[in-house]
Amino acid sequence: MKSVAVIPARGGSKGVPQKNIREINGLPLVAHTIIAAKESAMFDKIIVSTDSHKIAEISKLYGAEVPFIRPDSISGDLDSSDSVVEHALLFLKENGENYDYVCKLQPTSPLRTERHIKEAFSLIKEKEADFVVSFCECEHSPLWSGTLGEDGKMDDFMSDVDKRACRQELPKFYRLNGAIYLGRTNQFMKNRSFIGKNGFAYIMDQTDSIDIDSELDFLIAEFLMRLRDGV
Repeated sequence: MKSVAVIPARGGSKGVPQKNIREINGLPLVAHTIIAAKESAMFDKIIVSTDSHKIAEISKLYGAEVPFIRPDSISGDLDSSDSVVEHALLFLKENGENYDYVCKLQPTSPLRTERHIKEAFSLIKEKEADFVVSFCECEHSPLWSGTLGEDGKMDDFMSDVDKRACRQELPKFYRLNGAIYLGRTNQFMKNRSFIGKNGFAYIMDQTDSIDIDSELDFLIAEFLMRLRDGV
């Protein structure tokens, strides 16, 4: 069974400029994901899909393949990373390469390790699933959130919830953490998404689930990485 990792790493970023090649804990951000993918030994090919020649050079330096420069048509702010995966798979197929599994690994999740990738593969095989996607428990229950009136009035805030309930009494909610999207390639191409039927959640700790989208996320991620590495 052959598998390919697709790492989408766009050059433009409004939240954190050049974030995919910005250093964190001594390495460019994208390098952490490439290294985790290599060390997992789960992939026959690891490719980075990017519209940036600089990201391409750095990605090759750390062991990924960059078989193409991503076209502008799928490199905008509103283009989904699933469309990037679809483009990569079509490119590979046109060049005679077919894979049973495809895994999207976003570089903005640098605390995801080779262990997480291995466990996601174990889960998709154990469940005979079509998709496995990583989640973590929500930091705060959405039942404790709501809308306020324009003047800040709280009259309708949490109107459908027992306001005296303690956290332990509320049901657990989970969120996508952006770290791992794994699927059978044929099912992904049919569904054009990793969220579909016969899919299962792979639960990760909150401390491994930082998804970098701001300067604060960078600071938190670097602190947690240094704490984990004993630096």
